[in-house]
Amino acid sequence: MTSQEAIAYIHSFNWEKHAPGLTRIRALLHALGDPQKGMKFVHVAGTNGKGSTCACIAAVLQAAGYRVGLNTSPYLMTFHDRIQINGVMISDGDLAAVTEQVRPAAEAMAEHPTEFELITAIALLYFRQQHCDIAVLEVGLGGALDASNVIDTPEAAVLTAMGMDHVALLGPTLADIAAAKAGIIKPGGDVVSYGGCPEADAVFRRVCGEQGARLTEVDFSRLRPQTLTLEGTVFDFAPWEALRLPLAGAYQLKNAATAVTALEVLRQKGWNIPEEAIRSGLAAVRWPGRFEVLRREPVFLLDGAHNAHGIAAAAESLAALFPGQKLVFLLGILADKDVDRMLDLLAPLARQVFTLRPDSPRALTAEALCGLLTARNIPAQVCGTVEEGVSAAISAAGAGGVVCALGSLYFSGDVRRAVTNIVGTPENR
Repeated sequence: MTSQEAIAYIHSFNWEKHAPGLTRIRALLHALGDPQKGMKFVHVAGTNGKGSTCACIAAVLQAAGYRVGLNTSPYLMTFHDRIQINGVMISDGDLAAVTEQVRPAAEAMAEHPTEFELITAIALLYFRQQHCDIAVLEVGLGGALDASNVIDTPEAAVLTAMGMDHVALLGPTLADIAAAKAGIIKPGGDVVSYGGCPEADAVFRRVCGEQGARLTEVDFSRLRPQTLTLEGTVFDFAPWEALRLPLAGAYQLKNAATAVTALEVLRQKGWNIPEEAIRSGLAAVRWPGRFEVLRREPVFLLDGAHNAHGIAAAAESLAALFPGQKLVFLLGILADKDVDRMLDLLAPLARQVFTLRPDSPRALTAEALCGLLTARNIPAQVCGTVEEGVSAAISAAGAGGVVCALGSLYFSGDVRRAVTNIVGTPENR
């Protein structure tokens, strides 16, 4: 099996064919010798900020000298993105080899595992074989019934910013969504919560009480921003001063504060994480596709905001970085999102919008999105391809302008590739 054959095999099984649950992933991992047993984990769920928080935690643990697995979802540029050890993606050879080990066990099951369950099993087996000291796992969807929740009580369960998303699967209220995500809270565990959402906070506090888990809510009164530029941020998070984070979004400060709070909990549990590791780890964080600067003239930003909560955070960052300036947007949105709310948040910042259809069966058509924008008196134009949209947006912005591509993670990798093809690699732009 080659890596491409492995990826094709994994992608051939759709999660929609099966009812949610942990039965399949438990059976698969048991057939593989339960590689997750005895391993140490940080488990991260939430609506927004999961990936960035995972990246911050993993980078600091690596800087502290640990061998750190990182499993995230979805990928940005290549499938291999989602399984990393110490910042290095799984190799073609290792991906093929581990998938070959997993496949016979999967094929022997009465009900074949889903795509995400296969990926989870591959990641856990790989981390075990590579002798990781700890692995940081990002929940794919929800929490309680997510394949990653097959693990025992983690070193820390982290709950990032909460908002309305995936309501068809998780429930129509914030309390319903929080209850699903609270499924990662295990008996006697340590829990770190971003907080700030009363309906969700009440659920997390209740579940922690029921599970005998220790809850730490992030104290954002400790957070003091110093500078915010396209190169990143400098901030205090008392007692830590002048921490540097090379991520440009203003919202990343709170994600970093959540990560540092989780790391403080790990320190209290005996993990050796010195101050220098926190400083150097945060300074080394790389998280492509989240307020990433792809070009300078004009400025071209790529952000993974894909729901109303994420768009609000992106809009806040754009207003802070470019006060009073109207921007050109490259936009693609999934139809099952709160599209009206997302567009209302972007409208005050928009000079012109170029619309695309993300590569997903759930996508809103570029024509429908264009119609919703023109109804709001925002100049909008349909683009047939990502390359066409990138070129048109750059031309419309002009040398002193700003382009921001956002709305769906499903076209982020394509946007990044298209901009790179125009201006070269980020290192050479």
